[in-house]
Amino acid sequence: MSNILVTGGAGYIGSHACKALKAAGFTPVTYDNLSTGWEQAVRYGPFEQGDLTDRARLDQVFAAYRPEAVLHFAALSQVGESMREPGLYWHNNVAGSLCLFEAAVQAGCLKVVFSSTCATYGDQDNVVLDETSDRNPINAYGGSKRAIEDILRDFEAAHGLRHVIFRYFNVAGADPEAEVGEFHQPETHLIPLILEAIAGRRDALTIFGTDYDTPDGTCIRDYVHVMDLVDAHILGLRWLQDNRQSRVFNLGTGSGFSVREVIDRAEAITGKTVPVIEGMRRPGDCTKLVSGSTRAMTELGWAPERSSLDRMIGDAWRWYQTGHYTK
Repeated sequence: MSNILVTGGAGYIGSHACKALKAAGFTPVTYDNLSTGWEQAVRYGPFEQGDLTDRARLDQVFAAYRPEAVLHFAALSQVGESMREPGLYWHNNVAGSLCLFEAAVQAGCLKVVFSSTCATYGDQDNVVLDETSDRNPINAYGGSKRAIEDILRDFEAAHGLRHVIFRYFNVAGADPEAEVGEFHQPETHLIPLILEAIAGRRDALTIFGTDYDTPDGTCIRDYVHVMDLVDAHILGLRWLQDNRQSRVFNLGTGSGFSVREVIDRAEAITGKTVPVIEGMRRPGDCTKLVSGSTRAMTELGWAPERSSLDRMIGDAWRWYQTGHYTK
């Protein structure tokens, strides 16, 4: 079985990707510094602790496992934090990725599947975004991801480092078998915040803005099930194995749900009431943000089959009830 190096494999999306890789016949090798990941989530292959900026450690891991490809998830991803501490994001995300790509080229590992984000598009409100939309990030998180995309382009021209870039929209849900799930400290994602409020682990859920130009006044976002998302990464890996050209793909459903719609479905699925506080809008929040994912569907053959609200919330609630990772 081919080894695949998975940076950030102890995190939310990375751990689900490791499970999918193992099911697809690969051996996922997790590389993670555990700053935001959880060692308990590393269940499907070897674990190597290390930081992306540690070139000597990366060289050791590449030499030991000789991976065929890299699935690169490791990154800091808090938008608010990136606005307060941009240097942290440029150092960790950009400098770390540069170190990783240099080590990969040196080791002759010339296939990368990269976890990017719709934040590279910036504030383009109430339009369907596709891969040709302008990239104008408005925070250091989105800026760092755009810079990494540009590094990959240059490394392909200079070194033949082929890549597939996935720009995610809102990832949600959990492994249907509840082996791994979503848990951040601090938590910032809507569905786990709702589940925490339902379970009494927070006093209430705050809705940031109820006066948007939407049917119920709350923001609309495009949600994709984490298992659909990682399926796309397996397809992206196969794409590179078939010697296809480097490509960028959006990953979303092309439709969206409002905050209140998500709350209502969570109450129906769990049979519990979500305590809510109506707050003010946050700076930079768009009214509606949805993906145009036609390219992924037509070229990769990807289909977000699990990305219904009921499925995403139901799977997340099932995992949430099993308990949480602990440091």
